Amino acid sequence: MTPPPVFILLRPQLAENIGTAFRALWNCGLKSLRVVNPREPWPHEKALKAAAGAAGELGHVAFFPTLEEATQDLHFLLATTVRQRYIVKPVHVLKEGVSLLRERAAAGLRTGILFGTERTGLEVDEIAPAQGILTIPLNPSYSSLNLAQAVLLVAYEWWQQGVDGPSTDASLATLTRSQELLATAGDLQGFYGQLERALDLSGFLHPPAMRPSMLRNLRALFARIPLTAQEVRTLRGILTSFEHLADSRVSPSQTGEDV
Repeated sequence: MTPPPVFILLRPQLAENIGTAFRALWNCGLKSLRVVNPREPWPHEKALKAAAGAAGELGHVAFFPTLEEATQDLHFLLATTVRQRYIVKPVHVLKEGVSLLRERAAAGLRTGILFGTERTGLEVDEIAPAQGILTIPLNPSYSSLNLAQAVLLVAYEWWQQGVDGPSTDASLATLTRSQELLATAGDLQGFYGQLERALDLSGFLHPPAMRPSMLRNLRALFARIPLTAQEVRTLRGILTSFEHLADSRVSPSQTGEDV
């Protein structure tokens, strides 16, 4: 069987929405649900009631304090949104996006789908690390879905495609089944941190008001490229060599030492 994606709920406001989202997954034979920083404490009676017959399976729900921790083991992440967020990302409609998830999973990659908060959805900084956007084509005049509805539509499409048996991308399978597995989100997060430190030292992130958008654009750029873990290590090695070069050029007087 193709390993299913993890479904990630970011900062859900109501405990019952966790219960109904899990119930929707369980309807489709799925139970890998991760919740990031929920507003209400867990476990919660309203979530148990909302999950109904799936309440006994709620122990499979995993909780994380940050989105970075919830996604660090994933190779491929799609973010769900219907709004234009002024960020350059491949946009996939539901059927195409789920097929893409299945191709990645069949090739040995760990995949995930990210859902935003009930009221505002996902912000630009939360979409930036994803490899693409998943959108559900509905009535243009009213496309709003509640959280459980969105989860159910994606989960049902996954279920249906499992019955139909979509083909996989042979070129991707060749790449990822070799020794060069794609980098995980955790690999990329480490690279982003080192890149940010290097750019701070070089003075590139200037003026300060532009710093957040510059970093966001850089993350979005690298997220669009299917980098292997080895390629990320190479990039980090390049940054380390630059750091060593910068250190070697610091004179004793600049460090505050006596000459």
